[in-house]
Amino acid sequence: MFFECSMPVSYTIGSHIFEAPTLSAGLYVVATPIGNLRDITLRALETLAGCDVIACEDTRSSGVLLSRYGIDKPKVSYNEHNADTRGPDLLRQISEGRSVCLISDAGTPLISDPGQRLVQEAVDAGLAVVPLPGASAPLAAMMAAGIETDGFLFAGFSPTKAKARLDWLYRYGQAQQTVAFFESPQRLVASLSAMAETFGPTRQAVIARELTKLHETFHRGSLIELLEEFSTLERVRGELVILLPPDKTEQTQDIDPEPLLREALVTMRTKDAVNSVAALTGLPKQALYAKALKLQNDG
Repeated sequence: MFFECSMPVSYTIGSHIFEAPTLSAGLYVVATPIGNLRDITLRALETLAGCDVIACEDTRSSGVLLSRYGIDKPKVSYNEHNADTRGPDLLRQISEGRSVCLISDAGTPLISDPGQRLVQEAVDAGLAVVPLPGASAPLAAMMAAGIETDGFLFAGFSPTKAKARLDWLYRYGQAQQTVAFFESPQRLVASLSAMAETFGPTRQAVIARELTKLHETFHRGSLIELLEEFSTLERVRGELVILLPPDKTEQTQDIDPEPLLREALVTMRTKDAVNSVAALTGLPKQALYAKALKLQNDG
């Protein structure tokens, strides 16, 4: 499948029409707004208007943005369900001299997004890949969170099942940078509960909701406070970013808790073993819980 594009190479901002430049062949990875449709760069508009075809995660969602700016270009879906067939066709078009834009439903492609595969295949094929930076939910959340931002880890979405979620979370317990998680409204309470169990109920966090939209809100407090707040809500709306700043609690360095944990786990539940060793050593419970889970996983 390919497109011979004879459509107008232009875009509109308000009542003004702007011509878009001709693009050379390549895969253009374009960031789009995460909520407010005005959060898009002029370069992104020029590129979307000037390309031959736009590969969208969902053509209907992307159609709202494109229509807003008068961009009328061929759109095809590219997602995890059709990557096997659509990917080779898009790469062939680029190799034949066409320009392809890759966009996600919202934000920067490849961040918790299926576009990574197409980019890797384009790189492997020796095709040009051009990044167009823009809106990103984790970065937007950190801009207004009021927490440490010298470095951060992006963790994405946690596993769905409870045991897998706890095992996955413990690896971030001792991170020395802020950790950014994505979460859906339906799973928020379960995730906060797991985080309070893994990192400790008093660990501070920030939840950013509905970023750049009309009802944008930031919720700050300990994990247990945030859990109690959201547990009382009948319904949580909008996608969420959870930011977990590094734990600055001073830790005792001359005590090895592993032998104590091993002994306690023989006769106690994990939570009770952690509480017991914490009382003996003064070490933070979240670190001990992470170590206890690792000991159990290692047999």
